[in-house]
Amino acid sequence: MRVMGIDPGLRNLGWGVIDVDGSRLRHVANGVLHSEGADLASRLLSLHIQLENVLRAQSPDCAAVEQTFVNKDAVATLKLGHARAIALLVPAQAGLVVGEYAPNAVKKAVVGVGKAAKVQVDHMVRMQLPGVTIAGPDSADALAVAICHAFHMQSAGRLQAALRAAE
Repeated sequence: MRVMGIDPGLRNLGWGVIDVDGSRLRHVANGVLHSEGADLASRLLSLHIQLENVLRAQSPDCAAVEQTFVNKDAVATLKLGHARAIALLVPAQAGLVVGEYAPNAVKKAVVGVGKAAKVQVDHMVRMQLPGVTIAGPDSADALAVAICHAFHMQSAGRLQAALRAAE
């Protein structure tokens, strides 16, 4: 199964794609999309078009997006919410099921600690995807989201198998 993780951002939207085969994870690709345009609408359209192109090129089976946390700056939080909407919309338009995870849930799944620093997340992503070249912090976060989703899918699959066996 191919999983795409997305770390939404209005200036920099990170994305990462992994292949999952049982408990084995393999890096496929990652990158950062940069919005272009002078106004918010143009920047959102730019992200939408770029993310559609990545999705088409990578052909994921499912996607996962990091949830937004509330900043002290309400305007910045609202703008991030717009970028997050693009991150949810594009995979949904492609017919993919999209998982959503809080930042501390992603860190807990990848590092083992919900309040891990970015450098710890980056390190653990590199440990779980040997040989990966990461395009930047936003793509490292996106790969972490994809890994988190893969772990949750594996857990759900084991639960379903146990329920079937119990019947």
